[in-house]
Amino acid sequence: MTLFLTACGTVEKVPITAETEGIWNHFFVYPMSWLLINVAELFNGSYGLSIVVVTIAIRLCLLPLMLKQQKSTRAMQTLKPEMERLQAKYKESVKKDPKKQQEMQKELMALYQSNGVNPLAGCLPMFVQLPVLMAFYFAIMRTEQIALHTFLWFDLGNPDPLYLLPLVAGLTTFLQVKMTSSQLNDQMKLIIYIMPVMIIVAGITLPAALSLYWVVGNVFMIIQTYFTVTKFEQSSTEISKS
Repeated sequence: MTLFLTACGTVEKVPITAETEGIWNHFFVYPMSWLLINVAELFNGSYGLSIVVVTIAIRLCLLPLMLKQQKSTRAMQTLKPEMERLQAKYKESVKKDPKKQQEMQKELMALYQSNGVNPLAGCLPMFVQLPVLMAFYFAIMRTEQIALHTFLWFDLGNPDPLYLLPLVAGLTTFLQVKMTSSQLNDQMKLIIYIMPVMIIVAGITLPAALSLYWVVGNVFMIIQTYFTVTKFEQSSTEISKS
C-alpha cells in the first residue's frame, strides 16, 4: 500500500470539497478532510497537530482489525510445518496427476478446519483497512488548508527543507518492517530494504504533511508490533526453552 500511495501521490492533487463528485471522493476522502479541518480548529488551527491526532485515532480504531490479522497470521505459522509436510507429500505426484492437487487441497482444508483456522481471515481485515488509510492519505494531499500552514520547522505544503522528516520516516519504516520480518517469506524480506528507500525518496519530493503522517503512523505501528508480535515471539521462545 505504501508503494502504491507514493506512486499516486503526485497524480491526485485536486482540492477536495463537499461539492467534489464521485463515490470515492464524497464518501471516503472528503469525510477524512472534514475531520482534519475540524480537529485542527480544536487546536487553534494547528493542522500539524490535527494530522498527529487523527492518525493516532484512526490507528486505534483499526487496532482490533490488526489484532485479528495478527492472530490469524500466528495460527497459520503454527500450522506451517504440517502444511509443508503435505506439500512435500504431494510434490511429485501433483506434477504427474492434476487430481492430486485437489486431494492436497482437501487435506489442507481438513487441516484448517481441525485447528479452527480460516486461511482468509488474515486478508479480510486488510481489505477493510486499506480504503480507510488510502482515503486519509489523499485527504492530507487534497485539503487546501493544510498546505497553507506550518508545523514545527517546516511548511506542511512543501517538502521538509532539512530532509529530517523523510529520513525519520524511512528509519521508522525500516524498524517497523524489520520487527515483522519473521512473518515474511524470503522473497518478501526484500521489502525491508525497498520500502524505507521509497519512503525517503517520496518524502523528499512530496509535502512534509505526508512525511509527518508516515512518521506518526510508523511510531504507532512500532509500539503496536512490539506488544503484539515481538513480545509474543519472546514469550513463545521462553516457553519452548522451558
